[in-house]
Amino acid sequence: MSKQKLELTWPGKQNRPRLEPRILLEEKAFSHHAAPPPAADLVEQAADAPAVFYDNLLIHGDNLLALKALEGKYAGKVKCVFIDPPYNTGSAFTHYDDGVEHSMWLTLIRDRLEIIRTLLAEDGSLWITIDDNEAHYLKVVCDEVFGRGNFVTSFIWKKVDSPNDNKVPITPDHEYLLCFSKTQGLRPFKQRSDISILDAYRKPDAESDRPYRDRLLKKNGKNSLRSDRPSMFFPVSAPDGTEIFPIHDDGREARWALGKKAVDNLIDKNELIWKKRDGADGQRWVPYTREFAPSNPSRPHPTIWNDLDTTRQTKAHHKTLFGEEDVFETPKPEDMLQRVLDMSTNPGDLVLDSFAGSGTTGAVAHKMGRRWIMVELGEHCHTHIVPRLKKVIDGQDPGGITKAVGWQGGGGFRYYRLAPSLLKKDKWGHWVINPEYNGEMLSEAMCKLMGFTYAPSQTTFWQHGQSTETDFIYVTTGSLSHDQLRVISKEVGNERSLLICCKAFMGNIAAFPNLTLKKIPKTVLHKCEWDQDDYSFTVDVLAEPEPLPEEDEDDDDV
Repeated sequence: MSKQKLELTWPGKQNRPRLEPRILLEEKAFSHHAAPPPAADLVEQAADAPAVFYDNLLIHGDNLLALKALEGKYAGKVKCVFIDPPYNTGSAFTHYDDGVEHSMWLTLIRDRLEIIRTLLAEDGSLWITIDDNEAHYLKVVCDEVFGRGNFVTSFIWKKVDSPNDNKVPITPDHEYLLCFSKTQGLRPFKQRSDISILDAYRKPDAESDRPYRDRLLKKNGKNSLRSDRPSMFFPVSAPDGTEIFPIHDDGREARWALGKKAVDNLIDKNELIWKKRDGADGQRWVPYTREFAPSNPSRPHPTIWNDLDTTRQTKAHHKTLFGEEDVFETPKPEDMLQRVLDMSTNPGDLVLDSFAGSGTTGAVAHKMGRRWIMVELGEHCHTHIVPRLKKVIDGQDPGGITKAVGWQGGGGFRYYRLAPSLLKKDKWGHWVINPEYNGEMLSEAMCKLMGFTYAPSQTTFWQHGQSTETDFIYVTTGSLSHDQLRVISKEVGNERSLLICCKAFMGNIAAFPNLTLKKIPKTVLHKCEWDQDDYSFTVDVLAEPEPLPEEDEDDDDV
């Protein structure tokens, strides 16, 4: 019987936004970089100190449009995505309206997950915090986007540290953290460090220069009899030539813990340890294998996290950052993000959070020497995130994981906002290029829309971007004559090709086989939805897609 794919359905699931790939505009007034210390204060940085990076991005704007804006440059480059989306609880918080119609919530989260998957590296992972309101629906949506086989596990965070005194029979004290990998079977997660493992090993002595322990070659405990594994009952020659068999103290025939080939290999490498031990019939030779302590002792992570800071403790930290009255209701602790990044990333890896909230992900990634991108639409991008990251960079945030990772400040970030829509309707209802766009902005936007990398040449006026080493794009709002096209065609030459996006052009285009001409804005009208700025979780109804504008065939001349 063939396997049938099961899918979650909901009203509006078939509707998908046709997103405009916006460009990003830096506002240097909000960007921040650490000032270099005076020469007299320079000290040698510890070898294990977190690295500092200056190319981090904070983006203010709708997070779905921001994710689309990142797609061209960062597809396949993000190692870890951590998001803390609105839980759809029906509650109104100070910084979020947390409650939209259930099917709307599913559509909004699905649209974002699809782009997030594109941004993730092949060995990347997604982490989403959620509670019981939508956790199980979210799991199924993630199964559809990432594949059910890419589900890693659900971690459980104990978010309270004192019993609730409300007169109710049940009060939840946990939240979930869903984890998915980008590629099935590729889960490069690291274990947690645990030096207590070394307690089970002897310290270096005359027998070894490394911590070690000796284990009996004879198998003990369950399935330790000869009858359990007959092939693992065989003689081993002691130093005096005596043949030693595995025998239990009660006289029963046992078996070795390793097969004959493995034991012979130990003998060949002189790694079998022989010791004389007292037995019922006097001293006898007993074989051991020597096991050395791991250089980086570690254990698997549990899935129940009851050893992290709670909401109360996290709020206390936030009060030192934002003041007594201006903290989030459900902030996530820095040590939670530290654990996630410890498990899933290495220093220098890129971390993304498209629901930045109070900026915890960026703060922790920065302190741990990871690069980061955060997106936030709300005004708290300015009231919370920017001030918080400035304190981190300037070494003025002593809370959270600062001491644990030895953070002392450094690095920086650039603040960007989403550019307005490239096209707007004029007073007659016609789509025209947004008057807010200058030539540079237009060139970059057209490169994004036409699949080119924006890379303007300082010496060649018609090279605004390229898709290959020989394929270029030129963007202009002017009208090009036949003579102008002839000059450009000659410069391009027979070994290169050029896409020209212009207002109008004249002449016999067939005479220039190395040129392709497109009129703007007509050539991009059908590529996406224009002048749509809000795809946020505060929308009350499912928007119907806007009808496509009618398209005319391009003319060769005007």
